[in-house]
Formats: sequence, C-alpha cells, structure tokens
Amino acid sequence: METQATKFLKQNKIAFDNHPYAYEHRGGTKVSARELGVPEHEVIKTLIMQNENKEPLVVLMHGDCQVSTKELARQIGVKKVEPCTPETASRHTGYLVGGTSPFGTKRKMPVYMEKSIADLPRIYINGGRRGYLVSIAPNVLIDVLGATPVECALPD
Repeated sequence: METQATKFLKQNKIAFDNHPYAYEHRGGTKVSARELGVPEHEVIKTLIMQNENKEPLVVLMHGDCQVSTKELARQIGVKKVEPCTPETASRHTGYLVGGTSPFGTKRKMPVYMEKSIADLPRIYINGGRRGYLVSIAPNVLIDVLGATPVECALPD
C-alpha cells in the first residue's frame, strides 16, 4: 500500500508493518484498536491543531486520551491551541480527516507528542489513509519528525 506517509517512511529507511482494517466513519481509535486487537493506548491519533495566529501544529496522542489544549498551549508557550477544521487540516496535511498521518504532510509543521508515547514498545499510527495504520518504534517520532515531548493528556 503506497501513500505519502509510506513513501516518507521508506525514504527515511524506517521499518514499519502494514495494518489495514475496516474503517468506520467516526469510529476513531476505538475501532482501529478493536479491529487490530491491540490496546487503544498504543494506537496514536494524529491531531492537526492551530495556535492563536492560525499557525498549524501536529499533536500525537494516545487513542484513549484527549488533549488538554490549555495545558498544551501553556507548555509550548502560546496563548491558545484549538483543533483545525477538517478542511483546514486537509489543506495543511494533504490527508483526509480519519486518514491523517504525521509522515509526509504537505506542509512542515511543529510536532508535539504526549511524553508517555515514547515508553511504549511499539505504536500504531495512521499510514496515510482511512482504514490503514502502520506500526513503528515510537522513537521514530522524535528521531525523524523531531517531535517535542509534552504532557497534556486527559483520560478519555
């Protein structure tokens, strides 16, 4: 399966495994975790948000957690953070919502990840289309994307 994300992973010589599954509209990480038989905590969602100046950023979060936008804004030194509209997110990434990967985005954006993601042995993250995750080592997020660890998770 070739997507912008898998092209990016291959160009950067990152080992990954393919995990296609039956996509359900608005099913989110609960569905992908159930379909793949993995804990939802190990399924990482890619969220496209923006600061008060409408500058986009990527937030990577455990599937079973929400982002405290207040806490995230405080930690990254901006006044406020809010989710982008699906249209704006697609414009920045080149992906459809539900199929957004942090790899191979159309526009280079700062990436923030919940710190505890790095403690997982392996993560499942969107591979660039709906119904398709790739599993990778979490250190790739820091080593290749330059993700900044933050602590802004709220239980879902």
